[in-house]
Amino acid sequence: MDDYQKEIADLETQVEQLVEQEGDAKTIAELSMQLEILKAIYARATDVYQRGLKDEGLRYGLRIQGYGDWNIDNVYAFVYERSVELEPNAHSAFVGGIKNADFALMLNP
Repeated sequence: MDDYQKEIADLETQVEQLVEQEGDAKTIAELSMQLEILKAIYARATDVYQRGLKDEGLRYGLRIQGYGDWNIDNVYAFVYERSVELEPNAHSAFVGGIKNADFALMLNP
């Protein structure tokens, strides 16, 4: 389990505990949205990372954009930062934008 999976698991546990304790609905909703976003970013980052293991062009694209060597931390940073730059919309549209964005294409020089 990497640091990103641990962060997601910890947040899931926190949300589950708040739900069980009938915690503040607003807090639960906010943490649930954060969890959904983190899961979407992690899924996309791991997908791009796996693709880059077989594609020198992706690895080169990451390097020339200033993210350094091909590793999950650098790919995650790239996907995270590009996600933040996506058109700001409602939460569901934002998560959908992350899920549908072609981050590999964004790495091609």
